[in-house]
Amino acid sequence: MISAGDFRNGITIEMEGNIFQIIEFQHVKPGKGAAFVRTKLKNIINGGVVEKTFRPTEKFPQARIERKDMQYLYSDGDLYNFMDVETYDQIALNQDKIGDALKFVKENEMVKVCSHNGNVFAIEPPLFVELEITDTEPGFKGDTATGATKPAVVETGATVYVPLFVEQNDIIKIDTRTGEYLSRV
Repeated sequence: MISAGDFRNGITIEMEGNIFQIIEFQHVKPGKGAAFVRTKLKNIINGGVVEKTFRPTEKFPQARIERKDMQYLYSDGDLYNFMDVETYDQIALNQDKIGDALKFVKENEMVKVCSHNGNVFAIEPPLFVELEITDTEPGFKGDTATGATKPAVVETGATVYVPLFVEQNDIIKIDTRTGEYLSRV
């Protein structure tokens, strides 16, 4: 059990039959009245964000989230197949649970599969990936003074905005959290 007075960012709690992750918290001590904790909570199952206030003495069970490294094998229609590299067990997840988490992930790459009590609710891709550009317009000499960007399609089919000097068949490094170009490899 964790009390509201001990809330920190990233902690997951069970409340009202759902699992919430604390995004923001603030301890408030008004001049008059009792102290309280103002929080922003994200429902990790459906992604909704709610704001709630708690008394610092309220207690909640802490949710145990299991993050397991698995290999992304392939997609078959709207099913995505993953394999546990230790036990070789395979699971198939549908598009609803994946969302666009695999936008920058190639087949046979490692991802983290997040589950609570055996129910998978999210996929965490690696923080940085290196992908080849399959399609982009050629850059023109002298067009680089303003730091302009152009769209480029990478080998997974996702579109990334890259500087004008990046060409087709270049391999680039991408931050999967923001979808931003970082550098050429």
